[in-house]
Amino acid sequence: MTHPIISDLNKRYTTKKYDATKRIAPEDLTVIYEAMRLSPSSINSQPWKFIVIESDEAKQRMHDSFANKFQFNQPHIKAASHIILFAHQPKYSRDDYAKVIEADIKNGRTKAENREQAFGAFAFVDLNTDETGNNATWTKAQTYIALGNTMHAAARLGIDSTPMEGVDAELIGEIFKAELNGYVCDVALALGYHLPSEDYNAALPKSRLAAEQVIQVI
Repeated sequence: MTHPIISDLNKRYTTKKYDATKRIAPEDLTVIYEAMRLSPSSINSQPWKFIVIESDEAKQRMHDSFANKFQFNQPHIKAASHIILFAHQPKYSRDDYAKVIEADIKNGRTKAENREQAFGAFAFVDLNTDETGNNATWTKAQTYIALGNTMHAAARLGIDSTPMEGVDAELIGEIFKAELNGYVCDVALALGYHLPSEDYNAALPKSRLAAEQVIQVI
């Protein structure tokens, strides 16, 4: 099949070794950040925070978060151009959704006089919230939509990526406590350019189950 979208997805793979000498151009980063911001989410909740790790100081902090486990991902932190923490709000509240509604009013999506009516969609949050106010399973799921969207945007720009669930959420929470401000990071994304001589995964063929095994049209 010949199509730009399919081409993007065929060339995208999980990078195993980055070229530490290469950095993403500012104009490409701008596109990636906007792609993240424009990611869809249930009821447009946007229950996320994206923390971009760019400076040597921040990379050292992220590097330190692998002290206890998942050391196989640690080399990416300093070699990749950027690391993005995809964090979710574990107790998404009516106040959080109010910010979305206020933005809707400002952008003309919702009329000011319909503000209270707009909160009707918050019922879906209630359906996914337990008695302690925790809805992390739901908000984390929204964050993965943004993760996928970001990886595709990066592929379109010719930027390599490595999604990392192998991160220590507890230690990240301690080291980046000020930046996270109550949000939780269970997944991160390394972005940059692979090192051809050492990235074994770059030369391997794409492998997925056949369409008839995963797609059923009824």
